[in-house]
Amino acid sequence: MSAWLTYLYQQALELLFPRECVGCGRKGTLLCPSCRVSLVRNPLPHCQKCAAPIQRGYLCSRCREAQHHLDGVHSPYLFEGTMRECIHRLKYRHLRGLAQPLAELLAETTRETSIPGDVLVPVPLHSGRERYRGYNQSALLARELGRLTGLSVDSRLLLRTKASGAQARASGIEERRRNVEGAFACPAGVAAGKRIILLDDVCTTGATLESCARALKNGGATLVWALTLAKER
Repeated sequence: MSAWLTYLYQQALELLFPRECVGCGRKGTLLCPSCRVSLVRNPLPHCQKCAAPIQRGYLCSRCREAQHHLDGVHSPYLFEGTMRECIHRLKYRHLRGLAQPLAELLAETTRETSIPGDVLVPVPLHSGRERYRGYNQSALLARELGRLTGLSVDSRLLLRTKASGAQARASGIEERRRNVEGAFACPAGVAAGKRIILLDDVCTTGATLESCARALKNGGATLVWALTLAKER
């Protein structure tokens, strides 16, 4: 489905089916105030590299043993309940209007948590998948978050060069890592000296974010942190 047809489809849905809260069905809004405050938080402390909950310190046992290009990741919510439904509808059901309230949640997180970075870079989709879907949900979130925070957004710094299988269907950490190995590239010189905040919807094992960070560091970025809406248990 082309981007233009997707847009027309979304506008038709807005006319035929007025907005209602994804969590409770309240009319007039996609995510009502009550459902926002009921979203399940990712408990602190959590691992600085993969956002998994930990008892103490900065890193989980797995990340202490691994070498990382990613400087850190922050995922304020858990991928369950209403947050899971919001992400699924944004990602797979063309409910692009959800990008605004979800970005508002991310903007609150950036005010509460010191996440270093000068430029937002959405995790890219492969061109074929983006043409099929009609949009990149991470780019929609980045655009809205940039508008709310004043951070610049630059989608040119990171390219998807390999159409790997969907991470959601990968069964384990190693399979997810192999799935995205070498899948991203940063054009020579464009990231030199930049401090980057990678933006994505969900962090599962962190394999995609780590692969992106490797490409950006190879392209000259000095710092790469990641920000995602949710952490999958």
